[in-house]
Amino acid sequence: MSELAPASWGEPRSKTVTWYDPFALAKVGAGLSGLEYLTEMIEGKLPPSPIGGLMGFRAVSVREGEVVFACTPDESAYNPIGVVHGGLVCTLLDSAAGCAVHSTLPAGTGYTSVEIKVSYLRPVHADSGELIARGWVTKPGRRIAFAEASVTDAAGKLVATATSSCLVMPI
Repeated sequence: MSELAPASWGEPRSKTVTWYDPFALAKVGAGLSGLEYLTEMIEGKLPPSPIGGLMGFRAVSVREGEVVFACTPDESAYNPIGVVHGGLVCTLLDSAAGCAVHSTLPAGTGYTSVEIKVSYLRPVHADSGELIARGWVTKPGRRIAFAEASVTDAAGKLVATATSSCLVMPI
């Protein structure tokens, strides 16, 4: 930020992000099935992922093949026109779809996104409230798995959808 910022900009704001060592988390996670790993994160037995802290979202439920995340975006996620940036919504969709795939994997197996296609259906504003992202597996696989995800706002309106493919790999 410029020290010469005009008063019309208002007071500068800041945000503190806290996370735990992701490599220590990954090491523990390698010995658990995806479902066990995600369940322990939700129950607070393992720390959340750093991206969740950065973007302000958290996993709230998991069962085999399905994950739900919640996120209430703050103004740090706004784009220049005062709307939540689509990148936050895309990241939320990618996390929900990817973790849904993860929930089906055995210990010692991980995943990474290969492709995601997002359809934005309506903008997310300050008054949109808590976003709920649900991801579910449409076709598990030993090398490639397929999933879908959706995000709704606090009024239950569909905000965005995604289809995703994930590479399944040993970790």
